Amino acid sequence: MKHIQIRFIYFALFAILPFLTEAQTTAKNETDSLNTSKETLVQVAYRKVAKSDLLGGVSVLNYEKLTQKNYNTYSLDNLQGYVSGWNGNSMWGMGDYLVLVDGVPRDANNVLPTEIKQITFLKGASAVVLYGSRAAKGVIYISTKRGKEEPLKVNVRANTGFHVSKSYPKYLGSAQYMTLYNEALTNDGLSPLYSDEDIYHYASGSNPYRYPSVDLYSSDYLKKAYNRSDVTTEITGGNERARFYTNIGYYYQGDVFKFGEAKNNNTNRLNIRGNVDLEISDEISAYVDANATFYNSRSANGDYWSSAASLRPNRVAPLIPLSYVDPNDLASLALLQSSHNIIDGKYFLGGTQADMTNVIADYYAAGYSKWTSRQFQFDTGINFDLGNVLKGLAFHTQFAVDYNTSFTSSYNNTYAVYEPDWYNYNGTDVIAGLTQYNNDEKSGVQNISGSSDRQTIDFSGYFTYNTSINTAHHISAILVASGFQQTQSTVYHKVSNANLGLQVSYDYRSKYFVDFGAAEIHSAKLAPGHRNAFSPSLTLGWKLSNEDFLSGSSAIDNLEISASASILNSDLDIADFYMYEANYTQANGAWWGWYDGASERSTNSKRGGNENLTFIKRKELSATIKGSFWKRLITADASFFVNSTEGLIIEPTTIFPNYFSTYYPEASFIPYVNYNNDERIGFDFNVNFNKRIGQVDFTLGVAGTYYNTKATRRDENNEFAYQNRQGQPIDGIWGLRSAGLFQSQDEIDNAPEQKFGGTVKPGDIKYIDQNGDNVIDDKDVVYLGRGGWYGAPFTMGVNLTAKWKNITLFALGTGGYGGNALKNNSYYWVYGDRKYSEVVLDRWTEATKTTAKYPRLTTESGSNNFRTSDFWLYKNNRFDLAKVQITYDLPKERLQNSLFKDISIYLSGANLLTVSKERKVLEMSVTSAPRTRFYNMGVKAVF
Repeated sequence: MKHIQIRFIYFALFAILPFLTEAQTTAKNETDSLNTSKETLVQVAYRKVAKSDLLGGVSVLNYEKLTQKNYNTYSLDNLQGYVSGWNGNSMWGMGDYLVLVDGVPRDANNVLPTEIKQITFLKGASAVVLYGSRAAKGVIYISTKRGKEEPLKVNVRANTGFHVSKSYPKYLGSAQYMTLYNEALTNDGLSPLYSDEDIYHYASGSNPYRYPSVDLYSSDYLKKAYNRSDVTTEITGGNERARFYTNIGYYYQGDVFKFGEAKNNNTNRLNIRGNVDLEISDEISAYVDANATFYNSRSANGDYWSSAASLRPNRVAPLIPLSYVDPNDLASLALLQSSHNIIDGKYFLGGTQADMTNVIADYYAAGYSKWTSRQFQFDTGINFDLGNVLKGLAFHTQFAVDYNTSFTSSYNNTYAVYEPDWYNYNGTDVIAGLTQYNNDEKSGVQNISGSSDRQTIDFSGYFTYNTSINTAHHISAILVASGFQQTQSTVYHKVSNANLGLQVSYDYRSKYFVDFGAAEIHSAKLAPGHRNAFSPSLTLGWKLSNEDFLSGSSAIDNLEISASASILNSDLDIADFYMYEANYTQANGAWWGWYDGASERSTNSKRGGNENLTFIKRKELSATIKGSFWKRLITADASFFVNSTEGLIIEPTTIFPNYFSTYYPEASFIPYVNYNNDERIGFDFNVNFNKRIGQVDFTLGVAGTYYNTKATRRDENNEFAYQNRQGQPIDGIWGLRSAGLFQSQDEIDNAPEQKFGGTVKPGDIKYIDQNGDNVIDDKDVVYLGRGGWYGAPFTMGVNLTAKWKNITLFALGTGGYGGNALKNNSYYWVYGDRKYSEVVLDRWTEATKTTAKYPRLTTESGSNNFRTSDFWLYKNNRFDLAKVQITYDLPKERLQNSLFKDISIYLSGANLLTVSKERKVLEMSVTSAPRTRFYNMGVKAVF
């Protein structure tokens, strides 16, 4: 903070002093409306305001109320279904948002839904300016529950449910694989590898141990469902002097595996949170919050899902029955008797010289690991009412220390596998010999690895001032100094955020609003003398419903418009420290010598210096309209925004002369510069309909966010304009345009030459020559579509609540539209000796050339076919039925003279249905655990 510029301090003081002086002489004896308002108070930067007084760029969710009808397991789960401007990945498509839990930078996944009271999404630049650089792309502020002035109350919630896998990848069995692999060899002009007799034996299934067809997605290894259970106890109470809230929660989740060490896989978490509020005197209040989280995850050693996507079905039989061993083969029997890994007393571990390990054997014999995480969080604050000094003046301070640590402990065993020698005796397969690879070894040593820790220290101190003049002029101000620092193990530089902020707000008769916010920020990533920057923001608001021409309207309860203009400086997109410095290195090899023949090393410039490197700027204009109509029958708000991210840092290739860099010796004097600019334009909306129809109370909510992106400035000098990134979406997918598959050699001979390696043959993908040079190469790469890297271009959600007597039905749907993706993982890009998935059944052959949807098979690299092109592109538009829950509240009259004040029972299902043209693609996971539906039953009781 020592680098804060003096001019800003003067500005802050002169900005606030006139208000303080006038208010002191004319303030009326009235209580701050923020404290007495019956409206919902919304947490924004360093203060709470009435929901009706929010000026825009802010969305809020009453999370405590939501959990009464919607049981969740993750704090940010599907919130795009309720909140405008949030698309599940970012706010307004900006990306790297800051999460604050009770004002402290923390992880959203370390606070559970039952602990949360409210979540505020600070989207607009004007809403986050006081938080400084690290908040420049938005803030998610999670407020945990606090104690109330009430008798002791205990709330217990218990849940148990089951995860059910949606789908698994479908791979071909051994016989099909071998047949098609022979076809691929033939396509490449090579001889078949597998004989017809071999294929017959694998297809017959008569001996799956001699002729295996391993399916790692079968019910032999995987359960149909696995359990997750949790229990949470909340204790709250207090009086006018002290209030407390305690949350103790535990959950346990199993895994999908049903064999070996993996059947013991589990995740468990214990959390203890305590929040205490104290009224020390009429002028001083304080709070103390603490949280401890104990998280453990146990898993068998091995990478099952990667193996499931890569292990060819005919490679190895993981388990072989002892019964196949010839009783007269005493040497083999003796060898197996020395094994420590006879499974269920029936099977030994199979292998070959090429497969001395496999994931099934790993899960039985390689041991297990346990990931352990501990998080301890503490924050405290004191509030001083300085009304004796100046009416309406207060001072607040907060200090927090968080410490996270994690490590992995494991028992790593080696094991022996055995390759059998098979022979057929009177029509029966028998093992007549075994070859052992590796040895069984259990060291009993617990290995510790992956140890890491992170410490966060956060401090803020700020003055607030609230007053009214002649009951017409309302003034509030905040002057804040804040900062936090995070220390991460193995990371040399700490993540830091320090700034001085000022906010002055004025409204006249709650009709006309002016809000000015500013921050002086600091970053050590820039050169001395350039480490500070000033970020201003101005917002104007007009509450039309308080005007005489609308105040008597029976249709309009509240109607307000606001507009903001802001310039935020940030170092979020500055990738590293010292990027402003020149960089030199000594050449690895000798490349020149003196006249006497002695070789010398050179010192080469790797990068030029640029001490004028500066912050990236978020320049934004936004406007918001919100209102409620017909006695809150309909409530709605909508925002429009245009923001430009300017000065993104690059090492340019075109704006410096080419002699600034050389290829031999490899050297460059080109520095990093602020150059690239991005633009985002979009809108968000939220509409809620509340109506009682007969005996049923209905609430219907619709939320949505749309944004478009554009690269408005790029360092490029492309030969062809269609390859310019400038003017195109920043989340663009670039690749080749395809024109189907080649059908004949004549067609290939008459087409442009495709220069991506390998021999192009019938059945390969044909590409469009964009520049007419009769050659297909990287010069033919064009824009294909938006990838939606920061969330789908259009995200929407629909939530419905219907309450009849004591029964509540809740449903939530979410959708994402306008994005594209590529089918480019190993499931779709099958070449070389990769495992064959069912997609290859639509391959090109001479017999299927007119209907084929997949290129010819090849055992080569497939460098022509398996590259980014629209052949593999698909639209990932989707609508998900994310949640359905039905809740029954026991009538209170049935609970009289009992221990219980309330009891609720509920059933719910999550991730139930996906509606999409590409549903199979979207629901399938390759090289990772399957996506699941979750069915849950829960009960909640209040004592």
